[in-house]
Amino acid sequence: MDGGGSEQAGARGLAAVVLGACLLGFAAMLVRWSAPAGPLVIGFYRMAFALPLVAWMGWRTRGTGVGKARGWALLAGLCFSADLWLWHTALNHTSAANATLLVGLAPLWVAAISVVWMGTRLRKRFLLGLALALAGGLVLGLAKGARWGTGRGELLAALASVAYACFTLALGRARRDLAAPEALAWVVLCCTVCFGLLGLLEGVAFRGFPPRAWLALAALGLVVQVAAWWLITWGLGHVPMNLGAMTLMVQSVATVGLGWILLGEAVRPLQGAGILLVLAGIAFSALSPPVPASD
Repeated sequence: MDGGGSEQAGARGLAAVVLGACLLGFAAMLVRWSAPAGPLVIGFYRMAFALPLVAWMGWRTRGTGVGKARGWALLAGLCFSADLWLWHTALNHTSAANATLLVGLAPLWVAAISVVWMGTRLRKRFLLGLALALAGGLVLGLAKGARWGTGRGELLAALASVAYACFTLALGRARRDLAAPEALAWVVLCCTVCFGLLGLLEGVAFRGFPPRAWLALAALGLVVQVAAWWLITWGLGHVPMNLGAMTLMVQSVATVGLGWILLGEAVRPLQGAGILLVLAGIAFSALSPPVPASD
């Protein structure tokens, strides 16, 4: 592909990740409306409601001779399951603000892994953007009340951020050879099995919820897991993984914005400053993306 076509595809990919991350902003309120369903049940039904549609899309776009890529997609599913499980477990030992703040470290781990193991070169402007975005995430976390706790919940949340980083890298690797719908289908299938097994092992209840909870669970599957993650999965096939991981931080901005629009939650000046830092960091990084090892 020529340079102009590649740049155009990259711009569309970045726009898709941004839009998908904005849709992820609905996840927080949908999880809240899913009560009294527990974390493992929410994870299971989020995937189960999405599975028929993404499996159909994946079947239509399936390729041949890409077994290794499918393995990367399954690994992404395992990492995503671990991320959600660790994050929800962390919520039992620390505040939601602390857990969300530490999970936001994922772009840092993506950058470190890509440099150490993949030979990626990060430009100075990209590093400045990474610093700005992480600082914005810190400000947003502090605005929500993040404070250091006993340490156990913080450790689990930090491990969740590593799992999320590995998920992003594995999904990006799978997208080199798999179409977005097929890659997403393997991820969702793996997550459905993982959450189902974990739920059975812990003996959680998979039924007996009010109608509002079922509607919220269905919306998590169709809006968040199908629409949002299809856009993100497609976009990650057209942008560097480091930039994709940073762009996913738009989710925290969208969560604040949707809370203001739909729930009437006030936006504090500190939150506004955090939002501006995150957006500035993504803009800086987009203007100076990482250089792959082959370049």
